[in-house]
Amino acid sequence: MNNTSIISERAVILLKRLVTSYINHGLPVGSKQLAQEANLKVSSATIRNVMSDLEKKGLVKAPHTSAGRLPTEQGLRLVVENFLEVQPLQEALLNKMQQHLDPDQDMDALFNQATQMVSELTHMAGVVSVPKPEQFVLRHIEFLPLSDNRVLAILVLNEKEVQNKVLHLHREYSQEELLGAASFLNQQFCGKDVQQIRAALLKDLDRCRDDMDMAMRVAVDIAGKALIPETDDAALIVQGETNLVRYNTSADPVQLQQLFEVFEHKRELLGLFERCIHTEGVKIFIGSDTGFDIPGDCSVITSTYHIDAKTLGVLGVIGPARMNYDHIVPVVDVTAHLLGEALTHK
Repeated sequence: MNNTSIISERAVILLKRLVTSYINHGLPVGSKQLAQEANLKVSSATIRNVMSDLEKKGLVKAPHTSAGRLPTEQGLRLVVENFLEVQPLQEALLNKMQQHLDPDQDMDALFNQATQMVSELTHMAGVVSVPKPEQFVLRHIEFLPLSDNRVLAILVLNEKEVQNKVLHLHREYSQEELLGAASFLNQQFCGKDVQQIRAALLKDLDRCRDDMDMAMRVAVDIAGKALIPETDDAALIVQGETNLVRYNTSADPVQLQQLFEVFEHKRELLGLFERCIHTEGVKIFIGSDTGFDIPGDCSVITSTYHIDAKTLGVLGVIGPARMNYDHIVPVVDVTAHLLGEALTHK
């Protein structure tokens, strides 16, 4: 809902004030208090009439008969979508954030740092989707034999990012076989992205399995495992879940437990982030917008990060619906931008 013409100007003022109070305190607000906070010189009876009209439109609710009002999910969404006033971050904070996201860190450290930073700055749970290996360009690959039919794959991606991966294979490979396989892959695929390499190997495997020389067979066998995509759970980093416990005074403990289960399994989070990766800019999901199979109110704010014009992933925060949107939106947006800059210079 983003059409404010359904309510009067006075109703807009009161609804905005109610949302602000809800975000700050999480408690119902009575008509008299609301009139004072909104600085409206009208009677309590007039305020009650306006609030009754807002309740009929599904924008506010009364948790108890004699209690004040709280914004509904629809009321909160209307205010956030139409009246959010985002202030730019202070230069000192921007410089500090940039220092924390040093491109000289390895990639795992960089993603963990970005997630931790956005969590600490917003007091929410920070989440980042990690780019899949096929989104990177292969610069060099080596294989080292280990015990028990295992091989260590060392991949140099983009300019200087190094990833190590232990492969569990169906047989033991000699040092000579591994050197030949690595030499073949480096000659044929250096400078190509991992997804192209995987597709080419599968095509060659189907087309000319019988005609392959030994080095190519070994290369196809090992590279197929070295370049396999990560599991869904490994594609997300989540930090700062315990920040949400501080909201337990106003949140349903059962809902809090269910939210932690989303973090544990990550499936629903991953699905939401995959929706975000195809759209630019900051996205705000309130309540049912998230698609989470949990009752109650929670919100997610996300922003994509890029290398040049290519979207690599999504960074965001998740927490109660009464989060401080005007502060959190710029933090998420800037952190995603700085993460993309750091990855560009790796």
